[in-house]
Amino acid sequence: MPNHSSDTLFAAVDLGSNSFRLEIGRYDHGQMIRIDYLKEAVRQGGDLDENRNLSSDAMERGLKCLLRFGERIKGFPATHVRGVATQTLREAKNREEFLRLAKVALGYDVEVISGVEEARLIYQGVSRFLPQSDERRLVVDIGGRSTEFILGQGFTINSTDSLRVGSVAWSLKYFPKGQFTEEAFLRAEVAAESYFDAIMQTYQPPAWDVAYGASGTVGAIAEILGYAGFESDRINRKNLKWLRNELIRAKHVDKLSMTGLRDDRKPVIGGGLSVLLAVFDLLEIEEMHVASGALRHGLLYGMAEKDKHEMMDLRKQAIERLSNKFGVDKSHAQRIGEIARTLFKQILRYAPEDSYATHAQELVWAGQLHEIGWAISHTNAHRHSAYILDNAEIMGFAQHELHRLGQLILGHKGKLNKLDVDQEDALFMTELMCLRLAVIFCHSRTMPKLDGIELHLDGNTFYLSVPQAWQRTHPQSTYLLEEEVLAWKKTDWSLIITHA
Repeated sequence: MPNHSSDTLFAAVDLGSNSFRLEIGRYDHGQMIRIDYLKEAVRQGGDLDENRNLSSDAMERGLKCLLRFGERIKGFPATHVRGVATQTLREAKNREEFLRLAKVALGYDVEVISGVEEARLIYQGVSRFLPQSDERRLVVDIGGRSTEFILGQGFTINSTDSLRVGSVAWSLKYFPKGQFTEEAFLRAEVAAESYFDAIMQTYQPPAWDVAYGASGTVGAIAEILGYAGFESDRINRKNLKWLRNELIRAKHVDKLSMTGLRDDRKPVIGGGLSVLLAVFDLLEIEEMHVASGALRHGLLYGMAEKDKHEMMDLRKQAIERLSNKFGVDKSHAQRIGEIARTLFKQILRYAPEDSYATHAQELVWAGQLHEIGWAISHTNAHRHSAYILDNAEIMGFAQHELHRLGQLILGHKGKLNKLDVDQEDALFMTELMCLRLAVIFCHSRTMPKLDGIELHLDGNTFYLSVPQAWQRTHPQSTYLLEEEVLAWKKTDWSLIITHA
């Protein structure tokens, strides 16, 4: 294999519910050229127990695969590798344990992405392999435990949805013994349609001109149809019915002998086909084109062409939409964010701004969203806000990023021992201090005057310098600051108020 500069090589690792994939590409004049591609059928999606925990066997299979992937990409810059996990790990309650071991095995971080972020990356990958035109596109990706729907035009995404319906899950539930019957297919298709029905109005034919199927199930079915003498670059309803009849005629997965049907795909072909049939029926699709791009290509192009301003704009827009949805008091939210960021910059006054810009922006977002829980109830609103963020699917964010943001918001008031955080994370604890102080300073819901107030950090101790004249004119704020000193005494950190 020829050597390439590390500046042009990128690696995408996709931990899917059925297969793990590693794609290495070289970025050359706007195009990603494949250098290497590895795929292993790990089938973690079938090994979630009744408590939604990933089994030890599934973990072991996944980690062994990641060890092999890690050996192949050893030495790549961390900014040129992105590993993401999808629906199985979104559901797994013990995902943190697996992610910790996965980082060791692979040598790089693995992040769990939300369904809408998965859909965004799928579309970015698919659109790179399609001619640029004004056609309105429907993209459907049937994975092992989820199916993504995307509407887009060019590189622009107009709508995304992700539902817990997939080839592994449906095969386990409706074809558990590998038996193919007319009744089993009927039940599987009706069940899939019942899940999809809630979003189908958005994706009806008037909203798109051409339908595309991406990755996994669609690719496998297209390959089978191609070897059977049908067109391999597109799928129609008649051909799907033919394949359905062939599976029913075989009666059992062990008796399937079809050119193009790989051994690793056999156990999940029934579930995948039934889900695809449901999509065709509900959306009245006559023909679906097979797309070349996939999630991993979206990852590769995202790293190679990473425009930080564009990604930041995507995130800002997503936060703004969430703020609007829950009717936030924007003036107050902006004040909280501004004060928190100002205090944060005081502590890091000697550090290069690029080194903490993301965290400073995170504080602004925390200010924008800290009261979204009020839409549910003012009582324990901070807990409602954190719950919303832990369960929201926001484009541009990974789940761990939303959890971190949610923990900041959960901790913006009240006791600190309720937080699910590592208190040795100095940046998080600094953000938390700045947010809590901003809430105190803005308690009257007006912009405070903070002339002469300074915050700095020495070890695990925060020092807040407050002019005595300010204290005399702000008795309520002074009282709240005294209470804040007591709150931090119950942690590994402390706050000391000094008088200027």
